[in-house]
Amino acid sequence: MARRSHFTDLCCIACSELEDLGAGEREGWLSDPSLLATLHPQALALAHTSLSLLLLLPLDPSSSRRRTTVRPSLSAEEGRISAIEWLPFADLLTIALGSSAGFLLIYSLAGDLIHKQLVHPGRILRLRFREKRGESLLDAAGAAASSEELCVILPGVVARFDGSDIQSLFRRWLEEEGSRAWNNRFTTEDGDDSPYGRIPFQLWSVSKYGSCLDAAIVGIMPPPLLELQSSQRYYCAITVGENAVISAFRLSEDRNRSIVGAILSKVVPVTFSTLASFSKMIWRTEQSFSKNPRVVLQPFAKASPLTCLKDSPRKGEKLAVSPSGTLAAITDSLGRVLLLDTQALVVVRLWKGYREASCLFIEALINKDRASTSSNYTGQRKNDYSLCLAIHAPRKGIIEIWKMRTGPRLLTVPCPKGSIILQSSSRSVASNSSSYNPLEAFLLNGDSGQLSVLNTSIG
Repeated sequence: MARRSHFTDLCCIACSELEDLGAGEREGWLSDPSLLATLHPQALALAHTSLSLLLLLPLDPSSSRRRTTVRPSLSAEEGRISAIEWLPFADLLTIALGSSAGFLLIYSLAGDLIHKQLVHPGRILRLRFREKRGESLLDAAGAAASSEELCVILPGVVARFDGSDIQSLFRRWLEEEGSRAWNNRFTTEDGDDSPYGRIPFQLWSVSKYGSCLDAAIVGIMPPPLLELQSSQRYYCAITVGENAVISAFRLSEDRNRSIVGAILSKVVPVTFSTLASFSKMIWRTEQSFSKNPRVVLQPFAKASPLTCLKDSPRKGEKLAVSPSGTLAAITDSLGRVLLLDTQALVVVRLWKGYREASCLFIEALINKDRASTSSNYTGQRKNDYSLCLAIHAPRKGIIEIWKMRTGPRLLTVPCPKGSIILQSSSRSVASNSSSYNPLEAFLLNGDSGQLSVLNTSIG
């Protein structure tokens, strides 16, 4: 009997352009920490941090799009590529880059620079794009929340961009795509990073328990007690880092949410200004600042610590969030995987023995016989799928599938050495419009260049 395959091959990305990223030089080149990868149903993006090189590979052979190599023109002050992420907006698609100096750059699929701006000084550790489909998110005031957002993670800092603001800028760029005046206007005298100025965003400091290595905004939460009520939203952020394996914060859109904060925001600046003036009168010294006066850093909004888990010498490394944002999987430096309930802020499950592991949430059809059997329905519904966690253990050479939250291990799949697991930033459109499109995991084999999808039918 033929051995069952748990993967379905999609395409092969092998091409001569991959040699610039180190393909073919050694076995397991794809596992290089300097190599970054992000997946979309239409394309795969690979970047090398030290080479400042970005490669865009279309996945559909019948597509008219060509492979594109982008070499961002980053100065020494702007750093090098440190994070990449696809930004899909319905029929629009762009690629976002984060630099080691805190700059956010947005490129088109043709490699044209659309936007560049400074988020915050520091290395951008990760870019997270999140979209919500088929669900209605309401904030504390009952207003509909944005369905798309981009989170920028820096050491101890979290920034949030509303998807509608990025999409609006991209559409304006498309209207002037045929005009070369757009690129020429990037060098303006007033210091703007793009012709249409900066994209508005919120910024929070989450360094209460030390610098973070990864973080995510997992959803909207109610306002705290004794706070001024308004139409502003509050977000829940989960961070992992070296000092605190897990920590959680309540993020406010308004910098002056509490009464104490309102008083301090008025008193502290006046006091500091008075002391500075008095110091100048005594010492009569003139200080010279090397900082560029055109660069004005955005002040932090209020971030209130909620909880913290310290377990030295363990260090939090990576974070994966479920589609609804109610669960988060955290990997640490000693091979432990923790499952966190982001609403109750408690660890509900723990796995051991997974060093250098990567986790992704997927939706699987565990039993086909229990799927929808209605004669009037031909496709699969969301309720037919179960939420699972895929744990890739590269040292063991396997991928394990566990049912959430307390279910058993459903499957153990061997995978080639030097492979990585990826998840698309946007779900592909189902061939049958009446069928639900589940969240899937993909495997990229660095030696063969084969991209495969993990079958969602288990058992």
